[in-house]
Amino acid sequence: MTPKEKAQELFRKFVAPTQQWDDVDGYITDEYNAKQCALITVDEIINSNPHSNPMNTNGFSTMAYWMEVKQEIEKL
Repeated sequence: MTPKEKAQELFRKFVAPTQQWDDVDGYITDEYNAKQCALITVDEIINSNPHSNPMNTNGFSTMAYWMEVKQEIEKL
């Protein structure tokens, strides 16, 4: 899954839980809060990721992938 696809997936997962009820319009999508929740999720992954590789050695690192996901979420 590309970083853009993962960003969109995470965003969509938070849309329903962040919807708000309005007596006139019914459910209103709170895209700002959905985006913030997705960003918090990615930050938690980045900060707890045991596969991060800050020394840039030859080992496998997922840090770059999650940083790209975060950038894609910010573009939404």
